[in-house]
Amino acid sequence: MSEGKKMTSSRRHHLKSLMLQIAAGWIEQESKELEVTKAAYMSEHCPKPDLSGDQAALLEVCKKIHQALDKIDETRYDAEVKVKKSDKEIEDLKLKVVELAGVKKPALKKVRMSADAMLQALLGGKHKVTMDLRANLKQVKKEVKEEPTEAVGDWRKNIEDKADRKKMFETS
Repeated sequence: MSEGKKMTSSRRHHLKSLMLQIAAGWIEQESKELEVTKAAYMSEHCPKPDLSGDQAALLEVCKKIHQALDKIDETRYDAEVKVKKSDKEIEDLKLKVVELAGVKKPALKKVRMSADAMLQALLGGKHKVTMDLRANLKQVKKEVKEEPTEAVGDWRKNIEDKADRKKMFETS
């Protein structure tokens, strides 16, 4: 298919249903194979006991079954211990990886601190150093410009001047 053409929704739905049918068939086949292998394993490793006979023969069969259960419990316990040990190793290795990667330093925040506080933090509490930066500055006097008092007058006096300017813009 070319890139310009899109698949219709009905075609997409049809293909999706086909894929689901195929997957369902595979799952059924896999479950049947699992049942067959389980039955073969059970018949090979756990033969059905012969229950015909007197009480002594049945006791002997029970003893054999108990011995088999004990062996199975031992192997299960050994497997659990191995799994726990490997889980602990995995956790330790994860911690080592985190340590080797290093701890990420958090972003530093800006702190407003005066020069005196910085010097005291650097030099410690013993040294009493004061650094008054404003004391060394030159004094400058501000010059106040006086505004002409004419402009502060009545606003109605200047209306004729502004009207003349407006006419100037309209004519040109």
